[in-house]
Amino acid sequence: QVQLVESGGGSVQAGGSLRLSCVASGYTYVLYRMGWFRQAPGKGHEGVATIDIDGGTTNYADAVKGRFNIAQDTSKNTLYLQMNSMRPEDTAMYYCAAAGDGGRWSEFADFGYWGHGTQVTVSS
Repeated sequence: QVQLVESGGGSVQAGGSLRLSCVASGYTYVLYRMGWFRQAPGKGHEGVATIDIDGGTTNYADAVKGRFNIAQDTSKNTLYLQMNSMRPEDTAMYYCAAAGDGGRWSEFADFGYWGHGTQVTVSS
């Protein structure tokens, strides 16, 4: 099994920045890809950004391109999401996710491991 624990959420004003972290533990050697999803109230899970663990290929949702940056520190089994120029529409619960193969990067169902989430609130 793989366990994912997020941290770093909070409240920020529009234009501000936050950095999320996710520490993976357990059988991390099975992982192919890690990423971040978010879920706003009343909406489904939205793929935000992912990174392939070997090779570092990244994917971003159009809504966050140029503002968010995903990175990993494989020596620490830690995933990061640096969020800059934040907007009220970025308000959501953010989840760390991991997959054992290279499925559809933005598809919720293609990720088998999930953290409990961390709340991010952006005020205008």
